[in-house]
Amino acid sequence: MKKDNTKPKNVNFHQVPGKLWRKLKKHIPKPAQGLKSGRPRVHDRDVINGIWYILWTGCQWKAIKREWFNVSSSVLHERFQTWKEAGVFDKLFTIMVKFYARESKIGWKWQSVDSKSCAAPLGGAETGKNPTDRSKLGSKIHLLVDEHGAPLAVYISGANEHDKWSVDDLVVSVVVKRPYQEQHFCADKGYDYDDVHEIIHLAGYIDHIKHRRRRNEPKEEVCPIPGEYSYPARRWVVERTLSWLTRRRSLRTRWCKKPTNWMAFVKLACAHILLDLALFG
Repeated sequence: MKKDNTKPKNVNFHQVPGKLWRKLKKHIPKPAQGLKSGRPRVHDRDVINGIWYILWTGCQWKAIKREWFNVSSSVLHERFQTWKEAGVFDKLFTIMVKFYARESKIGWKWQSVDSKSCAAPLGGAETGKNPTDRSKLGSKIHLLVDEHGAPLAVYISGANEHDKWSVDDLVVSVVVKRPYQEQHFCADKGYDYDDVHEIIHLAGYIDHIKHRRRRNEPKEEVCPIPGEYSYPARRWVVERTLSWLTRRRSLRTRWCKKPTNWMAFVKLACAHILLDLALFG
């Protein structure tokens, strides 16, 4: 399959891409059968378009008007909760990783991990005082990507939780089976701890974690990686993917009190990124 050289310039905030919808609709729970009085059931495509709009704009559920998507805000929220409980967004994320693997092949050799702190003004579970934002409440998105920046695992936590505690959750939750081949794990100095190195080695990775200088330790002038004079730029792909995620206002600021709701939005956004990477590279 020949890929286009350029990505679409603009995103339609009012409509989910057709290919993403076709992957999603196969796993939406079917409504209960039987004759019922009242209004006809709202089409699932209209519902996902409303959810898509909230993901990109960050608006409140009750701000959605019926004439925009032919669905009321109460039905929109109820259907979102039903799909979330049924694991629709979890399945979509897994499906899109497999789709990306078929279309572009996962770059297993170099994998990167990093996190992004986001404000959480309404609080809720998996939030904490952000030490980098004057102790305001916040959450973190932890991400593991392949060498092209495609999300393979995602995890959320409070903003006060250290990055090193998310490594085992990310490695375990990779949604496809890792092959038996040489795999390198890249991370910044925030992950340079003995327990992280141990987890990475047990998982079969070769670690490339930038060294964190300890107290009274002399500065190293030479890069410790054999054959290299400086640290190669390999972690930029995960930083770019986190930047793509936070283009969506529902992820830039967490307005969901329930962490499962926010995770559903995160996985929907990751599925969209995987679709773009699979189609456009």
